[in-house]
Amino acid sequence: MTDRDGPLTELVAPYADVLNADLAELDAGSVFSRAKWQAIKDSGILRTPFKEEHGGSGRSFTETMKVLEGLGYHSRDAGVSFSTSTQIVSLATPLEKFGSAGLKARYLPRILSGEAITAHAITEESGGSDAMNITTVAVREDDHYVVDGGKMFITNAPVADLFLLYVRTGKPGPFGLTCLLVERDTPGLEIGEPLDKLGLRTSPLGRLTFDRLRVPVTNRVGAEGGGFLVLDYVMKREILYAFSITLGEMRHRLDTVIRFATERTQFGQPIASYQAVSHKIVEMRIAVETAAKWLADTGAKAERGEDISLDLASTKIVVSEANVKTALDAVQIHGGRGVLTSHGIERDLRNSVAGTIYSGSSEIQRNRMAALLGL
Repeated sequence: MTDRDGPLTELVAPYADVLNADLAELDAGSVFSRAKWQAIKDSGILRTPFKEEHGGSGRSFTETMKVLEGLGYHSRDAGVSFSTSTQIVSLATPLEKFGSAGLKARYLPRILSGEAITAHAITEESGGSDAMNITTVAVREDDHYVVDGGKMFITNAPVADLFLLYVRTGKPGPFGLTCLLVERDTPGLEIGEPLDKLGLRTSPLGRLTFDRLRVPVTNRVGAEGGGFLVLDYVMKREILYAFSITLGEMRHRLDTVIRFATERTQFGQPIASYQAVSHKIVEMRIAVETAAKWLADTGAKAERGEDISLDLASTKIVVSEANVKTALDAVQIHGGRGVLTSHGIERDLRNSVAGTIYSGSSEIQRNRMAALLGL
């Protein structure tokens, strides 16, 4: 990273050796490393955007984005980085904003320290990105909610200690959703085995099943029927935080490609001297800086409290698709080395694909933009 970003992007730099250890083996085995999670905890990154009164570092929206960009740059373990952003947004973020004083006092210290790993359970197998039509139902019985149904594709689920469930307590639509905080060992909650996947393999993914899961009303985060407000608040941060990490990864990829292209020789000269290669690297640089500008501008608007509905969808499309394109370019420029697992270039490509799908696919984002434009 450059000096222009100052200490924010360097927060995790002292932990890079731990975060980058045994990548090929852990990726191949889809292993979530507790040693790496300890490094994340020790770095203090999980405290970044939260108020000091709750044990946080008190960083602003855009400062947090810079810290996470630094994580993406210094850590080659994209799975652990993704689990880190999920930890920040899934429960601590809505809990600090919408939770009761009792819930904050009970859970925030454990979450911000990283002692308790968290996940948010939104997606359902039949619904995908259709969060407004969640079918998991919670019925009020005296001082408890009784939850039946299931969730799918839940990041951190296999290792999580705490979950925020998005459930339906009212009619279909945005104002029938409610958020409930649930501990891992609560009777009626079944956590499935980790799901094998293409990329981000060190970030565990799983399914949840609820069979008359009883959750105290006091564990509700926000008002009954207020789940859409919670979701909207969280998703702004989920997208901007997660893709700030992506930006850091793209910057590192560009640096790696430039270094390789200037050192690697073919036919007696560096491959960077060939226009076919140099133009591809230039396009990579344009993609990285375009992504950076979208993230910076959208983050600044969010920090000012402006409407970012169109900007957020645009930002996710631009950054996620640029990530795939630059990863493909990196493989092509590295040639035979690009497809070898020992070099890690192909791992970047596999990790990049999920970004066009999670947090609302590129197609969903374009649909939202079309609707917002009155089309």
